[in-house]
Amino acid sequence: MVTIQPLAPAVLPAPIGNYTHGTLVTEASRTVFVSGQVPWSREGELPADFESQCRLVWRNVLAVLDEAGMGVPNLAKVTTYLSDRRHREANSRIRQEVLGDHAPALTIIIADIYAEEWLLEIEAVAVG
Repeated sequence: MVTIQPLAPAVLPAPIGNYTHGTLVTEASRTVFVSGQVPWSREGELPADFESQCRLVWRNVLAVLDEAGMGVPNLAKVTTYLSDRRHREANSRIRQEVLGDHAPALTIIIADIYAEEWLLEIEAVAVG
């Protein structure tokens, strides 16, 4: 049975929010690498505001995991690219809604994203 164990070295400050400094994965038989998901729907719709884009991106990430028979508890690592640091709070709140108590390793990067209209992009690694 796969386990994803949070790593919290005593020499580091405690994480603020739902993430861990690292994850130790044991007995995994499958690994899914989720490509950077962007705020496009299958129908080609692109929401205008950050919160709607963020929810759509998470929906896309979860759809990839579902296709592999996985879900939020399988996430070991999440990387989020934000187009602007002013989206930090909304991003954190929505991530918390999606992940609940699950705390994967997490990186957030402020970046110049491929398309100007995309306000974020999320990639992930899941194990099962």
